[in-house]
Amino acid sequence: MHYEKTEALLRLALDMSGTAEGFSLLDIQNRYGVARRTAERMRDALERIFPGMEQANPRETPKRWRIRNNMLNRAIGFSAEELAALVTASQIAGRDNLTDLTSRLDSLATKVKASLSPKAKTRIETDLEALTEAEGIALRPGPRQNIPTAHLADLRHAIMACLKVQLHYRAGSTGQLSRQLVCPYGFLYGNRHYLVAYSTNDRARDYRLFRLGNIDRIEITSEPFRRRKDFSLKGYAERAFGVFQEEPFDVVWRFSPKAAPDARQFLFHPTQTTEDQPDGSLIVRFRAGGALEMSWHLMTWGAEVEVIKPKRLRLMQKP
Repeated sequence: MHYEKTEALLRLALDMSGTAEGFSLLDIQNRYGVARRTAERMRDALERIFPGMEQANPRETPKRWRIRNNMLNRAIGFSAEELAALVTASQIAGRDNLTDLTSRLDSLATKVKASLSPKAKTRIETDLEALTEAEGIALRPGPRQNIPTAHLADLRHAIMACLKVQLHYRAGSTGQLSRQLVCPYGFLYGNRHYLVAYSTNDRARDYRLFRLGNIDRIEITSEPFRRRKDFSLKGYAERAFGVFQEEPFDVVWRFSPKAAPDARQFLFHPTQTTEDQPDGSLIVRFRAGGALEMSWHLMTWGAEVEVIKPKRLRLMQKP
């Protein structure tokens, strides 16, 4: 009940800020289906929140009230930190070559800035420049995938509309082009970006990862599919260390006392648990697939990490 009253007040504030003629008590009664006394209480509550609320028709009856747009903008308010978060998110998306997401975030930041008063805009711009510079978002060195913006837009549409798509997909190992009819579910972003989709191929009939950079063309079909309620994109991602999907297994790593302080700062997997050892070393446990990617990562720790489980991963680490 309290939520409904709060929502009604917010809606009335938006209504009063969106009209030059203003709202009378009778307008409030009719719009929100309340008694006159309730309409008076709603008006009085807004006058307390917006002390500058004004009568739109002075010396006339019935009285009508309005809220100037700039008053509502000040009540909502945006901080330099919030704008900096938008700019930072845009830079990260640009670094990872997600140009369509960068465009959307930039557009949102522009709209937020446009809603600010000139005084607030001047004050925030100074802080914003310092904050975004402090974030220090740098482009990742090395090659990046060139993913057409139109591909992402088409796939997002198909995901939201639950429509099957025909992928003209180029195999990474052979370069051979094939056509894949899939049910798209979502994306996994990382060093490489992937589409998670259910393959209707008779030899697959399972969820698969398709590199976005390997998709030559996309055809959105008119054939709908029903999303499986038992499938979780988050759960699917947590099955793997990175993106390589294989049957999960128990993982136990021991980091030396020298490496333990650094290892404590890492989240190796969302399901991990850690155990501090008497000698200062650190045990990390989790369950996931992706032995090859684990092996690549463990190489960065050198002799400072010992693989206790699984055995095959330990063997992969031996020179």
